[in-house]
Amino acid sequence: MGFFGFLLLGLLAGAIAKLILPGKQAGGWVITLLLGVVGALLGGFLGSALFNAPLQDFFSIQTWLLAIAGSIIVLLIYGAIVKRRKS
Repeated sequence: MGFFGFLLLGLLAGAIAKLILPGKQAGGWVITLLLGVVGALLGGFLGSALFNAPLQDFFSIQTWLLAIAGSIIVLLIYGAIVKRRKS
């Protein structure tokens, strides 16, 4: 998968992760989409390291699930950090 395919995957995974998570998350859509790209990186790294998952195919359900799971993890961590700073 090329750079632009990965970028698109991360942006869409971030949007889906924001829809999945309940409540209002800190940050707007731009932050969420950027965190989605970071989450797709994290999901891809964990998927290849833990499950030896091939991530070359853009239309693979495995690639999408790993990217969305990584985005959810990153959004939860970001929300915890922002919430702690407000307290």
